[in-house]
Amino acid sequence: MDKTDQKILAILHRNARVTNPELAEKVGLSTSPCWSRVRRLEKEGVIQQYITVINQNKIGLPDTAVIEIMFERHDATIFEDFEKTIANMPEVIEAYMLTGEYDCFMKVAVAGTKGYEDFLVNKLYKIRGIKNTRSSLTLRCFKQVYSPML
Repeated sequence: MDKTDQKILAILHRNARVTNPELAEKVGLSTSPCWSRVRRLEKEGVIQQYITVINQNKIGLPDTAVIEIMFERHDATIFEDFEKTIANMPEVIEAYMLTGEYDCFMKVAVAGTKGYEDFLVNKLYKIRGIKNTRSSLTLRCFKQVYSPML
């Protein structure tokens, strides 16, 4: 990956809807080579997907809960079942398996403390294999990006 590829990625990172002619102009290429580079970056998996970022406030889920989860035991079946279950929970924004004291870190979009309680009681606590959780409601987001930039 050269400097031109990095420029392309930086521009697409800020605005994935930029047209190819605009992108080509910004990186100093003609449209055909620019298009070829973008397609190559997609084919190589450098660009995984293009997404729409939805404003949580506008859809009635203005708050984010951060939940750490400890499982009863480290068992592949428990992990697989957990992963399949949360995949169908639209309010789960991110979830990661961790090292350390807790086994999972999860970000959940909720509508205040009532929405948070509903998520815990009616969804999360019904998943088999969870031993313990630790949670916080976020107050303010200082930074939010969706992929690292070089």
